[in-house]
Amino acid sequence: MTHIIADISVSLDGFVTGPGPGPDSGLGAGGEALHTWAFSDDPDDRRVLREATARSGAVVLGRRLFDVVDGPGGWDDTTGYGAGEVGKPAFVVVTGSRPESVRLTGLDWTFVTSGLADAVATARERAETASVAAGRDLDVVLMGGGALIGSALDAGLVDSLTLHLAPVVLGTGTPLFPGRAPRSLVQRSVIPTSTATHLTYDVL
Repeated sequence: MTHIIADISVSLDGFVTGPGPGPDSGLGAGGEALHTWAFSDDPDDRRVLREATARSGAVVLGRRLFDVVDGPGGWDDTTGYGAGEVGKPAFVVVTGSRPESVRLTGLDWTFVTSGLADAVATARERAETASVAAGRDLDVVLMGGGALIGSALDAGLVDSLTLHLAPVVLGTGTPLFPGRAPRSLVQRSVIPTSTATHLTYDVL
């Protein structure tokens, strides 16, 4: 069965970027520290990353995040989805309009202009097709940004939430929960490593 999983790195004070994020600095000032775990040699970090990448049948992201990963300083052949794992599932972008061009033409991009719910539905169809081809269940992963994940939680589109809690205080930036965190979360697992604490919650 295909599940919808929101998966994002977050600081101790609840930010998913540092201050001043933009196309040339997607994580903002100091935000790279949020993803230290993804490039770590810690075996538990490697396992968390490998398993998450392997289960991804389709990935949903917002337009601002797409502009970062497809930009000149974005993903390449060695650092893409899943960091060192460089997964290549179908990618579904929620956007008001299609980009004029795409740099990463070797990846499977679908641009949905009719809203988040339609993008998640499209990604579910892609993941279910990929599951049949793979002979095992694959999931839809919502990779961000933070506003997209917050909106998906508010809309009841998410089955589980995985937070990679980085041991850093950013002070400001893009908050994951600008109001307050959802109340309907039940903790399922905690994996502490040398670089982060990986927390997974079921969303009721």
